Amino acid sequence: MIILSLGAVRGAIVGLLGTGVGMGIAMLVRSALGLPAWNPGPVTAVGALAGIVTYLAALGAFNYWLGWIMGAKHDPEHENHSANDKGSRWIRYFNFDTNHKVIGVQYMVTSLVFLVISGVLALVMRVELSASGKTVIGPGTFNSFMSAHGIMMLLMVVLPAIAGMINYLVPLMIGARDMAFPRLNAFSFWIVPPAGLLMVSSLLAGGFDTGWTGYPPLSAKAPLGMQLVFLGAYLGGLSSILGSINFLTTILKMRAPGMSLFRMPIFVWAVLATAMLQLGFTQYIAMSFLMVLLERLLGMGFFRPEMGGSVLLFEHLFWFYSHPAVYIFVLPGLGVISEVVPVFSRKPLFGYKAVALSSVGIALAGSIVWGHHMFAAGLEDVLRIPFMITTLLVAVPTGVKIFSWLATMWLGKLRLQTPFLFALSAIFVFLIGGLTGVPNAIVPTDLQLHDTYWVVAHFHYTLFGGFVFPLMAAIYYWFPKVTGRLYSERMGKIHWLLLTVGFLIQTLPMFWLGLMGMRRRIADYSPVQGFEPMNLAATIGGFLVAMGIMVFAVNLIRSALRGAPAPANPWDSKTLEWQVSSPPPEENFVLPPRVVGSPYGYGVPGSVHALLAPAGGGNREAPKQF
Repeated sequence: MIILSLGAVRGAIVGLLGTGVGMGIAMLVRSALGLPAWNPGPVTAVGALAGIVTYLAALGAFNYWLGWIMGAKHDPEHENHSANDKGSRWIRYFNFDTNHKVIGVQYMVTSLVFLVISGVLALVMRVELSASGKTVIGPGTFNSFMSAHGIMMLLMVVLPAIAGMINYLVPLMIGARDMAFPRLNAFSFWIVPPAGLLMVSSLLAGGFDTGWTGYPPLSAKAPLGMQLVFLGAYLGGLSSILGSINFLTTILKMRAPGMSLFRMPIFVWAVLATAMLQLGFTQYIAMSFLMVLLERLLGMGFFRPEMGGSVLLFEHLFWFYSHPAVYIFVLPGLGVISEVVPVFSRKPLFGYKAVALSSVGIALAGSIVWGHHMFAAGLEDVLRIPFMITTLLVAVPTGVKIFSWLATMWLGKLRLQTPFLFALSAIFVFLIGGLTGVPNAIVPTDLQLHDTYWVVAHFHYTLFGGFVFPLMAAIYYWFPKVTGRLYSERMGKIHWLLLTVGFLIQTLPMFWLGLMGMRRRIADYSPVQGFEPMNLAATIGGFLVAMGIMVFAVNLIRSALRGAPAPANPWDSKTLEWQVSSPPPEENFVLPPRVVGSPYGYGVPGSVHALLAPAGGGNREAPKQF
């Protein structure tokens, strides 16, 4: 049956059976030890781990490594057997495929699926807050929806989308044929779906009311859903760490001849900085979540004051990762803006080296600012001032990027097409996010604004400006390259208008609500406080955003199936991914290209970025210049 030829289906079936067997074994062991057979915490933990391992085994994730251990011969042609079978090409996306372009699409589709799930949770919350009193859900359900929305948006939408962009684009941009570790790359993706399934299942297992941060003691006492979320987050963190190893190795060791660091596209610089942060900091959030799991399962007391633990220890561990994570979320998006702006301005990127190094500067500076999340938590006075200063200093490398984009557009021949419109919205929204973050960095004002809707608004401006709008710009910009088809420009502009206007209507009232004292993470408020009009406006804006996403989905699916054929380089771009066919060949390049100049020489006479071998190979004609 063709359905069983899909690794994802086969893995899901075997994984569910493995989960049942694992839970049964756990119950038998507990009975043998004289303990009650059923205890949902340890039994479901063992079952989940058994299910994940059996799912990966049935998927084929371990085949190569086990074969290598056993001394079996490896047939590289058999590994991606469907690569040239046009009738079954779609099957690749449901199997353990090692091609970086397939993995990039897998990541991106997974992200968009969870964007819908997380967005629906947000809409339900907004309906509940549109008026005082109970509207559609009670406080407990609201808290669970709010918590799940936050952590799924970050771990199941943002991180997979970033990994998808990196996987598809970086090898093409640097002239490589694939990632450095293709099998590890595929493994990194296939542990993401069970992570998402665990997080969604948490809503069916009692939910969790801690917010996305999972602070103890709430998380240590929360229902079973909290445990499932921690396990899912652990898998997502493992995927992030393994991916960062691949990204760093690929960029540092597999660039085409002549591509020095300062000839790399800015997006690759952004990925380099992002991977450094992922590799250096992800283990800290894994450690903090593991310690809470051990409290729940084994009764340990890392964060219990009565047992000598400290709740503040969790906050330090959590934010030591989670503030650098903000830059993991936004740096690739800022890199996308730096790719789109020169192409649609027809000018070289202003201050290329400064922009390239600013990504590294943001990563380094963002690593020493986590304490500003704890100004209101009793942080010692001797630490408040240094954290305040370092937080404000992050604005310097960020400002370098803003000024570069503005200078690049100045007197340029602007083409107001959909990717560029989303880039403009991204710059505007991200700038507001940065400016509204300044009061949060200053101790006296942060003590007043902390835990209010001001922080909610600021965080959404930062993520929408640094990730969501750039993601949309990236999808429209590289859509012809990935699919070989053109999207509907008219529908793209409708999507841009709905998303931009809807987002502003949704979030601008939140600043006022925060200044007036409305607390975040609450399900209700008193009608005498006067919060209803602004909350209603925010709800209307949320539905406009949802309408924009619906238009986007229709445009994406319709264009991928029936869009007009796209030329290889519809934007007349100079970077390497646009110098091959659309979609790209299986191994990207016939021979490694030779890079000889800047990737942003727009309007510069005689500017050449790379020399490519002819499509037929050999030396019978001069290499193509780009």
